[in-house]
Amino acid sequence: MVKVRPSVRQLTSAFLAALALLPGLAIEQELQLDYRINEHIILIPAGQDHQARLETTVFQPNGPGPFPLIIINHGKDPGHPNLQPRDRFYHMAHAFVERGYAVMVPMRQGFASSTGYYRDHGCDMTANGYTQAEDIAATLAYARGQRWIDADHIVVAGQSYGGLATMALGTQDLPGVRGLINFAGGLRDDSNGCGWRSALVSAFAEYGAQNKIPSLWMYGQNDSLFSPELVARMHDAFEQAGGHAQLVEFAPFKRDSHGMLASRDGEKIWLADTMNFLQQVGMPTKIVYKVPEPPQPQATNFAGVDDIDAVPFLSENGRRAYREYLTKMTPRAFAVSPSGAWCWAEEGEDPDARALATCSAKSDKPCRLYSVDEHVVWNPDLAEKAAVTASNTPVPAPGNGAVGNAAGMTAAN
Repeated sequence: MVKVRPSVRQLTSAFLAALALLPGLAIEQELQLDYRINEHIILIPAGQDHQARLETTVFQPNGPGPFPLIIINHGKDPGHPNLQPRDRFYHMAHAFVERGYAVMVPMRQGFASSTGYYRDHGCDMTANGYTQAEDIAATLAYARGQRWIDADHIVVAGQSYGGLATMALGTQDLPGVRGLINFAGGLRDDSNGCGWRSALVSAFAEYGAQNKIPSLWMYGQNDSLFSPELVARMHDAFEQAGGHAQLVEFAPFKRDSHGMLASRDGEKIWLADTMNFLQQVGMPTKIVYKVPEPPQPQATNFAGVDDIDAVPFLSENGRRAYREYLTKMTPRAFAVSPSGAWCWAEEGEDPDARALATCSAKSDKPCRLYSVDEHVVWNPDLAEKAAVTASNTPVPAPGNGAVGNAAGMTAAN
């Protein structure tokens, strides 16, 4: 029996290739916490007797608050849930922190480093949504008890499986929650005998019959999981049962609109409709902070981006990889090392950092970026200096990391 349940990461941000001295894929490295928007991780009690702990990424503006809150809920990758990396929804979080929000991204029980057990109800999509909604409810209860959260101004969003769970949550009385946002919500199960499409329609019909909170739904025309015809069926079932949902169907987005939320370019799709909806439900939409963008590598005149022979250190396999890299969509980045290691990353969160981190994990010599998007950023002089510095720098003793205050965040007029 095979179940296929792709999430946003598989479709837009997961494909990262790396090669050291031998061909092979490398494990993608965890991205560093972003001090500019006060990113940190907390553990939220959940489950029976609050024995489980949900690994939850938090972003927030400077200051004591209280801040309006958005809770963003993740999908499910293929494979075992505890192998799924921590979700951040970084691009969306950045946009909301600029508008004065705190952002929580909880990993539900059994996912990533959260404790507890993942509970799967197979093809019963209604039960799957309700079960996953329990952990969102636990996150909501925790948040409402925090002084730095404005308990009267909360919105809950979810992508893919998280969207299904978000709509299931909306069947409850949720004080302070003013709206729900469903980004490509649903769950696909290709196991034998599972009529998952009809099961999804039935699930949304039940959620609509019990619906208590207005919602915004966003689906793209080239979503690889949920076709426009299926989306129409789900939305019709929800509204005919009594639910209130505004459906936005947007044009094809890159290769697969299911991953729009994880893309740097996705904000152009979701932002305007989301802000209009938030305004309708009494949530803030004005930018009140200006978060500086991270420094970007500068283009150099080392070579043209499509000059494959100019890329240093690569074996023939590496050159084939760079040729493939040139077919990928932006954002993208390619990193190399004098050891012969290489790595490229596309889409998703910070491909520059992901490419460097994974390349470094495969190499005993420093990796540097060669290309970013459509430009070569390689500087041979800087690369040589970095290699010398690395060879002369002692390895630091292990220690605990610290979350700094986002000193670069300034109030916007």
